[in-house]
Amino acid sequence: QVQLVESGGGLVQPGGSLRLSCAASGIIFSRYDMGWYRQAPGKQRDLVAAITRGGTTNYADSVKGRFTISRDNAKNTVYLQMNSLKPEDTAVYCCNADWSITPRNYWGQGTQVTVSS
Repeated sequence: QVQLVESGGGLVQPGGSLRLSCAASGIIFSRYDMGWYRQAPGKQRDLVAAITRGGTTNYADSVKGRFTISRDNAKNTVYLQMNSLKPEDTAVYCCNADWSITPRNYWGQGTQVTVSS
């Protein structure tokens, strides 16, 4: 059974930092491209950051220079370090695992991030 379990969300003041984790099980993690997406109330789900199985990263323009995605294949975990948080970063953050040469694509349940004073 495939599971992606996010953690690390919470309430933080503007300018603060959070580190999200997504622990994967039931997949050969190193074969998957991993991504962090977010969805704010009333808005569509958008890609925040992604990291390929080879370690190449890409970011949404709105988070470049503030967020860093990384992965630890030994721990089957992908991380999102979020610095200089802004109120507009408030959303539910979900991780995604995608094995691009197959139909295998999985989502976690999400973790709430709220940036507010």
